[in-house]
Amino acid sequence: MVPDISTGSRTYGLLAYLYGPGRRDEHEDPHIVAAWQPGLAPDPGRDPAATLRELTDRLDLPLLALPAGRRPKRHVWHCPVRTAPGDRHLTDAEWGEVARRIVAATGIAPEGDDQACRWIAVRHADDHIHIVATLKRQDGRSPRRHNDSARAQAECRKIEKECGLQQLNPGDHTAAQRPTSAECSKAERTGRTEPSRETLREAVRQALAGAADEGEFFARLTAAGLRVEQRIAPSGDTLGYKVALPGDRNRAGEPVWFSGSKLAPDLSLPKIRQRLETGPLDPEEGPRLRPAGARRDAVAPAVRAATALDQDDDGTAVAQLVGTGELLDALALTAPAAIRRELSQAARAFERATRTHERAARADHRALRSAARGVLRAGDALGRGEDGGTTAMVLSTLVLVTLAAARWHSAHGHAQQAAAARQTAQHLRAAYRTTAAPPLKAMRHHGQRLPDLVRHQHTATVADALPEQADRLRGEPGWDALLATLDQAQQAGHDPTALLKTAVGQRELDTADNVNDVLIWRIRHTTGLPAAPKPGTRPAPARTRATKPAESSARTTPAPAEQRRARR
Repeated sequence: MVPDISTGSRTYGLLAYLYGPGRRDEHEDPHIVAAWQPGLAPDPGRDPAATLRELTDRLDLPLLALPAGRRPKRHVWHCPVRTAPGDRHLTDAEWGEVARRIVAATGIAPEGDDQACRWIAVRHADDHIHIVATLKRQDGRSPRRHNDSARAQAECRKIEKECGLQQLNPGDHTAAQRPTSAECSKAERTGRTEPSRETLREAVRQALAGAADEGEFFARLTAAGLRVEQRIAPSGDTLGYKVALPGDRNRAGEPVWFSGSKLAPDLSLPKIRQRLETGPLDPEEGPRLRPAGARRDAVAPAVRAATALDQDDDGTAVAQLVGTGELLDALALTAPAAIRRELSQAARAFERATRTHERAARADHRALRSAARGVLRAGDALGRGEDGGTTAMVLSTLVLVTLAAARWHSAHGHAQQAAAARQTAQHLRAAYRTTAAPPLKAMRHHGQRLPDLVRHQHTATVADALPEQADRLRGEPGWDALLATLDQAQQAGHDPTALLKTAVGQRELDTADNVNDVLIWRIRHTTGLPAAPKPGTRPAPARTRATKPAESSARTTPAPAEQRRARR
């Protein structure tokens, strides 16, 4: 159940909308379900003799009784209250009780106060009501409605529990401001897929990802095609900034500007400067990695972020959340086309998980910000080959990072942020499944063609190294791909037993959908094995289990028949 409080200056205009057909003829049977005194509130929806003007005058009577100089300019209090999709439809009587509880909780009409503000609740749809009140009490004083939004939210959480409705997460005043109904309507009229506020918030966030300094941040905003205006002090220092979408104008033909703080609490210029003060990042003129290399380099700081989120240092944890958000933004900007939308949704969801009342420790997210910078400098990744394999590698790690973020938020009572982190994990899993399918298929085919003796050797290695996990691993789809990875690692001179123990020790595996996949990517990252083996790669012939790791670094010379097959 979601309340959304705002104020205005035209009682009649609001009532005309509530009793009208709606913007798309969606209003049905508008009528009053509750009022300050039902007998004194004429209902134009049910009484043919009642008029909107009469109802307006009744509501505004305490205001009109005051001298003109004492009347507030914004005297209309408006609070739509909506149930969540899937909730049962409340009756008129139930909605009336909801309205009475909300006006009491917010200070508009405390229970038992006969001098409280005048108010009504209008219902014109099954899933919501609109509460309208005049912000002058009948004794001429103003209501005590400090923090009314938070109090309305708290009362709605109680109502949800008592009425058997979906229980939404409580807020903590760190969320970005949602688009207004006017912004949503404008987006629909102009054919935009979303309100300008949402588009600008994402663009500013992406411009900040991995930016080395303030100048680069503003340059990226301009390069993204946004209108940018900086507020400059007489000293020449930049005090703030605002952005607008090209072509987005108001009725006067002026650009519709949004300051950074209006887009999100952490996008104000002072907050951006705090983030940029973490220390120098890699210089722009340094060697530029390919997309695969940049993604592989991003795995290690992501692993460290997951570990930090399980520690007790809140400042370090918050810094890792911020850095992870930047890495997700960078990956979304450069992702293969097949998963770009999914990663963009993941980055948007995780944005909510990056904001808390705790302060980030400085310099602790520099590694993640550098990784984001490297990903952006490397450019767009292909959805196949080593690019696709390393993308799957980093996404597999980020799933565990976001789940660690959800646990950290839950432990600190951040319900909305925890839900956002879990939602991010779902988007990342979907993108991972798409990206990982080709390289895992190649590994699986390699593992299936291993000689029986080699398969038995690696199976025994897994049983010895991970006795509690062995049965689960053999039952998962990625088992053959894990055997192939262990075989290739052994050929490269590594000890499979030590590799398995190292991979398990990096992070817990209980939250992994597929433990084999997690171990595969950890081993391939640790050993530097290709993330996407070439299809058709033939396994080496069987080796005795007594072979020492150092001796196994040299590949066995293939038999003449195998050489002939390899040349075909």
